[in-house]
Amino acid sequence: MVKTAQELMNLIREQDIKMIDFKIVDINGQFRHVTIPAHSFSEETLVNGIGFDASNYGYAVVEKSDMVFIPDVTTAVVDPFCEIPTLSISGNAMIIDYPENRPLGQYPRNIVLAAEQYMRDSGIADTMYILPEFEFHLFNQVGWSIQPNHIGVALDTEQAYWNSDSQGQGVVVPHQKNYHMAKPFDTTYECRSEMCMLMEEAGIPIKYHHPEVGAAGQFEIEPKLGQMSKMADATMMIKYIIRNTALKHGLTATLMPKPVYGEAGNGMHVHMLLMKDGQPVFSDDNGYSHLSKEAHWFMGGLLKHIASLCAITNPSTNSFKRLVPGFEAPVTVGYATSNRSAVIRIPAYAKTPAERRFEIRNPDATCNPYFCYAALLMAGLDGIKNQIDPHENGWGPYDMNLYHLSDEEKAKLHHLPTNLNDALDALEADHDYLTAGGVFPEQLLKNFIAGKRKEVAELAKIPHPAEFDRYFNL
Repeated sequence: MVKTAQELMNLIREQDIKMIDFKIVDINGQFRHVTIPAHSFSEETLVNGIGFDASNYGYAVVEKSDMVFIPDVTTAVVDPFCEIPTLSISGNAMIIDYPENRPLGQYPRNIVLAAEQYMRDSGIADTMYILPEFEFHLFNQVGWSIQPNHIGVALDTEQAYWNSDSQGQGVVVPHQKNYHMAKPFDTTYECRSEMCMLMEEAGIPIKYHHPEVGAAGQFEIEPKLGQMSKMADATMMIKYIIRNTALKHGLTATLMPKPVYGEAGNGMHVHMLLMKDGQPVFSDDNGYSHLSKEAHWFMGGLLKHIASLCAITNPSTNSFKRLVPGFEAPVTVGYATSNRSAVIRIPAYAKTPAERRFEIRNPDATCNPYFCYAALLMAGLDGIKNQIDPHENGWGPYDMNLYHLSDEEKAKLHHLPTNLNDALDALEADHDYLTAGGVFPEQLLKNFIAGKRKEVAELAKIPHPAEFDRYFNL
């Protein structure tokens, strides 16, 4: 990995780089980019950056819309998807201010860095490590239309059970039976292996990849634990690599939470642990599931704020089509060991003190990863500061399958929001933990909520094909 400006300039020469591609992140967590010829790039560019109009990226910039993008040399990676040798670099957005530029508080990368600084200033920990799990679908073809005379989606994957009468080789996977299926049923193995190799070349260590439950081409890639802000950058690159490698193999990839009706959806479970002076904050041999009181308070903060967190961790209307019973997606506000029906799961296999952690299971990859990870940290720190005990608040531990409870028992539980509007309502009412220390600017949250409200309203106006099935002949 490049660490200095001089090393970066050497890399450009050694790899005969022709173009420098600046990867900029918009409010929704999507890459935009600006490219300059390599001969125009110098060490001075790393100081002065390149200007851009932030208003086109969804930020409500009060001061002025003209920003400057400052590259971070440590993010430099040769882009494997460009025919012309291209170096990709992420970085931070700054407000043009004299005599010095200052960070744009609303820029996602700046927010995750601010959250880490807030953590260090609190004295609770100096590092947060996270491990997001990336579930996604690979389709052979997909198309959709939203026209006055045609509303619909058509998708296909050769291995899906619905192709059992047309797949000439009979290599199809039964409904919801794809988990860890081997060749010949695992027809996209080479594609995913190439994805993982490219991720490792980009400096992202990979734990494994495998088929997931959904028979219509669902898979998972899991990286190793990484420091939070670096993992936010890595998340953007992982999604970039998944999509582009799929296209190279004649496939299309989606991390959409619920692309296939009646099958498991795509989550982005996030494992978390804190360290201080190289020592684990979350480990205690005498605690429940060997977790410390700080770990329980952190979980308490997440569970207290879970409804408002959903607006950031699950920011699409499609997100809530995944968060339903019966598909291993969480619906209950609670925690437990090795229980996939609770929103927080403590993995029993994490046995050593340095590995002891928990995962929050509701997030999905439609989120802006910088906002998501920063918000999870801020909620957890709020829990530690206020010693929010999840057991005392009635959030568990739930060491049973919550889907199998009686209706009377289920009625006693707390549940996640069932739609994006409710999550946005919760965020409007509960966001002081995010604005603490100025980490999340109030104006950003207002702009984010307003944009999502508009999104929900627009989608609510579109007739759904299922409505024709239900109501056409009434």
